[in-house]
Amino acid sequence: MNPQQFSVVTIFPDAFPGPLDLGVVGRARAAGLWSLTALDLRSFTTDRHRQVDDAAYGGGAGMVLKPEPLIRAVRHLRSIEPKPRVILLSPQGRLLTQDVVKELAGEQSIAFICGRYQGVDERAREEIGEELSIGDYILSGGELAAMVAIEAIVRTRQGVLGDEESLVETFSPGIGGGIEAPLYTRPASFEGREVPAVLREGNHALIAAWKEEHQTARTRTRRPDLLKSLGKQEEE
Repeated sequence: MNPQQFSVVTIFPDAFPGPLDLGVVGRARAAGLWSLTALDLRSFTTDRHRQVDDAAYGGGAGMVLKPEPLIRAVRHLRSIEPKPRVILLSPQGRLLTQDVVKELAGEQSIAFICGRYQGVDERAREEIGEELSIGDYILSGGELAAMVAIEAIVRTRQGVLGDEESLVETFSPGIGGGIEAPLYTRPASFEGREVPAVLREGNHALIAAWKEEHQTARTRTRRPDLLKSLGKQEEE
């Protein structure tokens, strides 16, 4: 499998790779399973002040990322091979879910554009064409969102995780699906709280049934919205 290539356009290129160089994802990059290039948006400016933002027409708080450097950056990315799938990180975008992660994991090359300030000029949005959000909240910029998306994507790639079963967890199809069942490790008894006996007795059929029961119950309590997407009914 060819290494997956990521590019990030940002006004803070020194923020990368940051936490992406840690743990299994960092080791996978060192092993050549994926690569990362951080591009400074200011390098796509032409004025001596390297200005990337300006006030919004019509007024309003905050500055707006200018169209010229963003569009130049996007066109540069689309001129190289392999041509990347270009995505703007934005709270207006499609929500990043595990299904979207799996979809993006199939791309050879992805370029994330990190928004900043109040937002991005609409003409640049139109040039990019695709937007992605990591949740219904506001960050100061897209850098952390890009890191979240890259880590989520990379860890699904073959060879990144030592145990492929590690991919079967919360929000992934598994035994019961939905929220992960309670997890326990040694010691079997801690401050009077015991690991459930069924998990210690080695009966795999009973363990599977216990996990499915607790996954469904926990999902119903904490994320009932997932039950519908998993095809489960409250009557179960």
